[in-house]
Amino acid sequence: MMNDRIARPLAEALSAKGYETLTAVQEAVLTPEAEGRDLLVSAQTGSGKTVAFGLSIAPDVLQGSDLLLFADRPVALVIAPTRELAQQVAREFGWLYEPAEARIATCVGGMDYRTERRALSAGAHIVVGTPGRLRDHIERGSLDLTGVRAVVLDEADEMLDLGFAEDLEFILSAAPAERRTLMFSATVPADIEKLAQTFQTDALRLQTQGEARQHADIEYRALNVASRDRDHAIFNVLRYYEAERAIIFCKTRVAVNHLLARLGNRGFNVVALSGELSQQERMHALQALRDGRARVCIATDVAARGIDLPGLELVIHADLPANSETLLHRSGRTGRAGSKGVSVLIVPPAEFRKAHRLLQGAKVVAEWAKAPSAEEVAERDAVRLMEDAALTEAPSDEDAALAAELVARHGADRVAAAFLKLWRIGRAAPEELSDTTTPAAPAAPRPKTDFGPAVWFTLSVGHTGRAEARWLLPKICDAGGITRTSIGAIRVQQDETFVQISAPVAAQFAASTELEPGLTLRRMEGEPDLNAPPRGRPREERTERKPYAPRPPRPEGEDSRPPRDESAREDRPRKPYPKRDESERKPYTKREDSERKPYVKREDAERKPYAKREDTERKPYPKRDGETRAPYAARPDGDRKPRGEAAEAPRKPYVKRDEGNGRPAPKGAYGDRKPYAKRDDAPSKPWAKPDRATPKPYARKDAAPAAEGDEPRKPRWKTKADAGPDARPQRAGAGDGNGKPPFKSAGFKSHGGKPGQSRSAGMKSHGKPDTPRRPPADASDTSKRFVPPKRPKG
Repeated sequence: MMNDRIARPLAEALSAKGYETLTAVQEAVLTPEAEGRDLLVSAQTGSGKTVAFGLSIAPDVLQGSDLLLFADRPVALVIAPTRELAQQVAREFGWLYEPAEARIATCVGGMDYRTERRALSAGAHIVVGTPGRLRDHIERGSLDLTGVRAVVLDEADEMLDLGFAEDLEFILSAAPAERRTLMFSATVPADIEKLAQTFQTDALRLQTQGEARQHADIEYRALNVASRDRDHAIFNVLRYYEAERAIIFCKTRVAVNHLLARLGNRGFNVVALSGELSQQERMHALQALRDGRARVCIATDVAARGIDLPGLELVIHADLPANSETLLHRSGRTGRAGSKGVSVLIVPPAEFRKAHRLLQGAKVVAEWAKAPSAEEVAERDAVRLMEDAALTEAPSDEDAALAAELVARHGADRVAAAFLKLWRIGRAAPEELSDTTTPAAPAAPRPKTDFGPAVWFTLSVGHTGRAEARWLLPKICDAGGITRTSIGAIRVQQDETFVQISAPVAAQFAASTELEPGLTLRRMEGEPDLNAPPRGRPREERTERKPYAPRPPRPEGEDSRPPRDESAREDRPRKPYPKRDESERKPYTKREDSERKPYVKREDAERKPYAKREDTERKPYPKRDGETRAPYAARPDGDRKPRGEAAEAPRKPYVKRDEGNGRPAPKGAYGDRKPYAKRDDAPSKPWAKPDRATPKPYARKDAAPAAEGDEPRKPRWKTKADAGPDARPQRAGAGDGNGKPPFKSAGFKSHGGKPGQSRSAGMKSHGKPDTPRRPPADASDTSKRFVPPKRPKG
């Protein structure tokens, strides 16, 4: 039966969805006390919290109307810690507010920002998003929260754990102050209460029955396995339960990728869900679980909050969670909406105590056992095989005819064996595990027993003296010759320690026993008051310091303080210290034993002020021998005298000499020479650039004489005929007969010659090498004159 306070459009959506009754948390938010108030709701995971706050904010969203019109600004905001949870809330709100034609917009990280901005600008009544992306939209101006009437914080404790406190403050500061703020969480620790005081006003605390009875529909099993069999135990657990959908939780992404590869190699249909995946990949993984394409999901704690996987039957904790709250949130993925589920903890020997602490903190009882062995998995498979729907359902006429033909042709045994093989396809073989013994539960704390009659002693040391029971116990035993069984309680206080010693052996201690220098044990009368403040200064004075007050002025006099008692120090009597009058203090004087006189300023030490002197008033620098040095003046070169012995002889001025051929006189030649003078009979012509445009033709010896005044041009080549009849025969490469050396390249291998030959010697075009060339018979005959051949190119 539905609640009468549900709005009509939402009641129609619940009826169409198949809701007949509401859960405890849904009934709690619809009470008259919760109407219009801020709510702090705690309920177990899977109790219908999403529909609960959807029903709670309906009056603020609908405003008494059954059909919503266009909204330029959102009227409700839902903040979720993870992307998957935000999208799940949007899906739930989609069918819940569909009769009211409400528009839902999502703002989550990893999705296209432009698509979200277009959805917001088109008008959205309810916005669902994660803190980071919502803040981004607000800063960019695409999300306006000035019209928001209700804000919902889903899984608020998880948002604090993920570090979204600053983002939440920024988002809520952009919303109006008169809004409603609803906080939903599975647990309400101290941080959530502090957050509620910051963001909420006069919030109503709602605690449903599900929180007091945590996960009654979940069966907890703790499996003790060897460290090397951790992966094999997970394989056998999956095979033993054969769950339609299972989820495995790991601590890190590396562990997720490791198990993903191992399970994939075993033939399991598995997907991964971790923070390193993109939003599109995570959505595809969840969709594969929902439509049955994958049966196992390996995830980190990011997926532990708010993800609703329909039909999830098994949760495996491959790595133990960090705290009890995370254990409850992980396990809460199964056993939802009244269905049953199993939560399995894989516990290596090193983490046995940690598992016990987690279970005690979560207030759940787990069944400790070994991991399923290969034999147990085989037995479970045999039971499932016998109960398979293919064997229990009646076959159709066509199937019965085909089955009869198979049996007639192959026999019943072979048909049954073939069915068994086909049934095992896709199911991994179980693994063999090491034999391990289930450790016993931690021993309960030993109950306190009555020590019997005892005598209390006090020690003159406490916390200030860094006293410890393990340090005092052997000293007390050695001083009285007793054992530690005769010593009861040892209570270390601030400045002293109380020790309880059995009455039969207390007589072995004197009223005051010195255990060591500075450590004394004294008998007490009766029992000490352990709740009494420490001795010495009262506790009130230690915690509450009096305000500072200035001292009253002392009376005037030579010595206003009382005289000191000199009886205690007769060996060094001292006089009272006389107070000096600062006004009558004498100036400082040197001691009499010092021969040094105090500094007195001399009268003759008066100096005139500094005045810059002119160069004319500068006095010459006096020499050491007393001679007066003349001031420096620039001297002509002729007046310069040499130093040393040469200074006595007169020295003539230097004059540049010329011997007539343009060369300077040899060094050291000092004669009676005339100074150099430029000749008047050799006038020099100004230099003129020659005209290269019309070069002169080459003039041969037999050519006509040049014009008068022009110097004849020398021939380019000289021959033996030009050298004269007395010249010796000339060899190729030996020069030209006039003393000129051969070419530098004579004898190069590339020219085919030998050392000492000319560059052209040895070439075929020049004839044979080492052959002298004859001049023409008549040297005067110019027609037969030798003309050198042209050089070959290259």
